[in-house]
Amino acid sequence: MNEAESSQDFLSDPVIIENYSILQETGIFRYIDRLKREIRKYKNLLAGAGDIFNRTNIDEIMDTAVWHISDQFLPSFVIFIWKPHQNRNDITIKCYKNYKIVDFSLDINTIAPLEPFFQRHREPLTYSRLAEKLSTGDAETAAVITALGNPGPELVIPVLGPSKLYGLILIGPKLLADTYTAPEQDFLWQLMSFVSQAIQNHIHYEHSVRDAKTGLFNYGFFFTRLNETISQSKRSGNPSSLIVIDVDKFKNFNDSFGHIAGDRALESIALVIKQSVRTGDVPSRFGGEEFTILLPNTGQEAAWIVAERVRLAIAGIRVPWDPPLPRVTVSLGLVAFGRDTELAADEILKRADEALYRSKKNGRNRSSIWGSPDPSPEIKEQPENGISQV
Repeated sequence: MNEAESSQDFLSDPVIIENYSILQETGIFRYIDRLKREIRKYKNLLAGAGDIFNRTNIDEIMDTAVWHISDQFLPSFVIFIWKPHQNRNDITIKCYKNYKIVDFSLDINTIAPLEPFFQRHREPLTYSRLAEKLSTGDAETAAVITALGNPGPELVIPVLGPSKLYGLILIGPKLLADTYTAPEQDFLWQLMSFVSQAIQNHIHYEHSVRDAKTGLFNYGFFFTRLNETISQSKRSGNPSSLIVIDVDKFKNFNDSFGHIAGDRALESIALVIKQSVRTGDVPSRFGGEEFTILLPNTGQEAAWIVAERVRLAIAGIRVPWDPPLPRVTVSLGLVAFGRDTELAADEILKRADEALYRSKKNGRNRSSIWGSPDPSPEIKEQPENGISQV
């Protein structure tokens, strides 16, 4: 039975009809209507929460939240600001207008001072409430007002972890009304608390499977996926491949230029690796200056193209540093495996390491395939723009 049918049955009850005037005078019907509105609100809230928690990444969480907010209130904009890496100063911003992503930027130097304020003021705030506090001469509040003056949100909702500010959600004024009513603010704050929790959960998960320095997957996640890929390749018969990468003479680099310069080099290399693989591939930091790329459903020939693309791209980067640093190169080892490979994960990794050692032995800055003769010099020196994409 739907809500309309239930209401009709209630109003047609003889007892209700007999006492209709008394019930109306005492406000019972108004009270029932208010309860119905509250029930609808919480149904919508729970539906939105379920939809948000079913998303598997931050982009999907934000897109879903924007859809629910816009469907209910049609705000002029919704802006998400968050820090993908808590140990860095970079921020990511997504601005939505009319359900679409539009360009918008904020200066990191403007956003950085906000963290102490929102760690002390952990509840959602209206921008007008912040502005009112300016009269107290509070320097922190003044900094927040200055930082958020453009775009001038109506609601400011912090995304907080146990001890850190992960980001902010800024909701603009309504397009078709003057302001958000108190019940609407309450609904938005509750919905955003689910968004905040979903983002926190995703960030915590990402931190558990990614290397903090490079943003690549960590050793534990890589090894889990390697075992899964071995099993999948055996079932499907489709070959998969593993590439192991090691930075050439990295100890000498650190000794000559310092560990901070070495960290910048590793971060630059990691960025090249991320940009050189597909969505389903698993680029990882294995440890120290060693990286791995797991390529599911990728045979030896295609994996070789990936290895050479990565090698040449890394050889061409210039690590941002003053004074300029010398070129950094890597050596790579590759192994393919499939249905007929009766090897455990550590044995496959050992074969890739043996191929890597051969690259080191033969002069570094090259790729080698386990069980295959060294490629010809023409293949080794293939120009970057001559390598096809996988």
